[in-house]
Amino acid sequence: MTKPQDQTESRQALTFDNDKGASRSTWIAAAILVAIVAWMGSGFVLPGEEDASATPAAEDPAPVAVAVRTSEARPVTLFFQAEGQAQPDRDTAIRTEASGDVAEVLVEKGDDVSQGDIIARLSSNRVEADLNRAREEQDRAQREFDNATELLERGVGTQDRVSQAQATLAAAQAAVTAAEEALDSTNITAPFDGRIETLTLDAGEYVSSGSDIGRIVDNRPLTVTLQVPQQALGRIRNGQMAAVSFITGEEREGRVTFVGTSASAETRTFLAEIEVPNDDGAIPAGISAEIRIPTGERQAHFISPSVVSLSPDGITGVKTVEDGVATFHEIEVVRAEVDGIWVTGLPDEAEIITIGQGFVRDGEAVEARPELASAADNTPVPEATE
Repeated sequence: MTKPQDQTESRQALTFDNDKGASRSTWIAAAILVAIVAWMGSGFVLPGEEDASATPAAEDPAPVAVAVRTSEARPVTLFFQAEGQAQPDRDTAIRTEASGDVAEVLVEKGDDVSQGDIIARLSSNRVEADLNRAREEQDRAQREFDNATELLERGVGTQDRVSQAQATLAAAQAAVTAAEEALDSTNITAPFDGRIETLTLDAGEYVSSGSDIGRIVDNRPLTVTLQVPQQALGRIRNGQMAAVSFITGEEREGRVTFVGTSASAETRTFLAEIEVPNDDGAIPAGISAEIRIPTGERQAHFISPSVVSLSPDGITGVKTVEDGVATFHEIEVVRAEVDGIWVTGLPDEAEIITIGQGFVRDGEAVEARPELASAADNTPVPEATE
């Protein structure tokens, strides 16, 4: 019987050779996988013959079509416009020059008076008595002077006595003058032609010298005051005519009579005054007024605010068409009207873009077409001068 050990030794170890065909298949599959991943990551799709033939060649974009309107510069009168206030030509308080009881009041509040008219009278009994005494003293002094002079001529008088009598006479004459002025002061008179605005005086009351008893106003003519900004000061001068429209509806023509030379510290503006005739006194003092002063003439275009645009830098301007190219012009508004504005900065004759200016840039080629009648602004252009 054979032993188990001998059987083990008689067995041979098994060996396996690699299959080259199986290894090649693995590498091919890996390469295909890498190619698929790369193709999907690139997003590239091979175009078909039909798609390649249907793709047109790239072409330059056509110019943007815009509507234009021809505008010509015309002379326009420039105005300085401001708000002002009507002031009376003269406005002063009425004061008493003497003390005493009010004897009578001859006018009422609201009455028109002339210079020198008596407004009220004070009691004059004491003043008249002082005047009579001063006149008697003057007569006595005159007699003393005459006697001293006559004695000197006869040779029995002295020059010192004549000089003393002359001094006494001069003092008496001064006392008479003072008494006469005191009597005149008992009459309260109007200092100038005007209207009594206030009167706080009643018969029988006592007033002291220097007391305010009323107010008189002269608004013939009126003085319209306004503040002129420092940048416009060079355009305003004495003698210029001005159109003044008052808030009450009256319109008058005035003349500049004063232009200040010192600016207000708070507003940096200069005071100016315009004298406005008011012979009938119809325009009251203190009301507001609008002033328009012609300051010169310039060449300008009348345009609608809708054609104004901003440059990328924030500059206000208007776009025009020049040789088929959109051109941006910076403008300055020199006068405003209800229906439009007058501007400078454009050529004397310009093709202004009215429709499409927001879709083109400065220097871009455009196709200009005349503005349609239906789209045009039918509002008539105002006269350029007044």
